[in-house]
Amino acid sequence: MNRIAKLTAALIVSATAASAAFAAPETYTIDGTHTFPNFSYSHFGLTTQISKFDKTTGTVTLDKEARTGAVDITIDMTSVNTGYETFDGHIQGEDFLDTAKYPTATFKSTKVTFEGDKPATIDGDLTIKGVTKPVTLKVSHFVTMPHPMLKKDTIGANASTVIKRSEFNAGKHAPYVGDEVTITVSLEAIKN
Repeated sequence: MNRIAKLTAALIVSATAASAAFAAPETYTIDGTHTFPNFSYSHFGLTTQISKFDKTTGTVTLDKEARTGAVDITIDMTSVNTGYETFDGHIQGEDFLDTAKYPTATFKSTKVTFEGDKPATIDGDLTIKGVTKPVTLKVSHFVTMPHPMLKKDTIGANASTVIKRSEFNAGKHAPYVGDEVTITVSLEAIKN
C-alpha cells in the first residue's frame, strides 16, 4: 500500500510539473519583415493620409493558459515611409518626429486584457519624442498558429489606438492638419 501511495504521489508531482511547464509564458520575436505600424490623419479635411514605419523590433510574451501577456515594441522613426521621399524628410524634422534627437519610439505594455482566450486590449506606455503617455491598443484580430513556411509557432495581430500628436510635441499645423492620429500595428511575431 505504501508503494502505491508513493507511486501516486510521484505521478501527481509529475503531472503538476508538466502542467506548469505547459502553461509557462512563451516569448515571440517580432518579424520586422511582416510588422508595420502605420498612422493616419486628416489632411486639411480633404483626405485621410496614411503612412508607415518600415523598421520595427521587439517581443511579445504570451501565456495562453494564464491569459496574460506583454508587448515591448521599438519603432525606428527614421524609417518613416509616406510614399514621397521629400515628405519623409520633412516629417522627420524638428516640428514633427525630430528623428535627429529622437530616432525611436517605444510601446511597453502594462496590462493585457483577454476576452476568452484572446487579447482584447493592451494598455501601455507610448513614448514619442521623449514624451510618454498611457494608451490603450484595441485588438481587432489575433491568431496563434504554426507558420506555414517556418514551421514555428507564430502570433498574428492587428491593434490600434488614437492619440493627439500635440500631446507628443508634434502638433504643428493643427487643427488644419488633424491633431488626432490613428496608429495601427499589423504584427507578426515568431516563437523563440
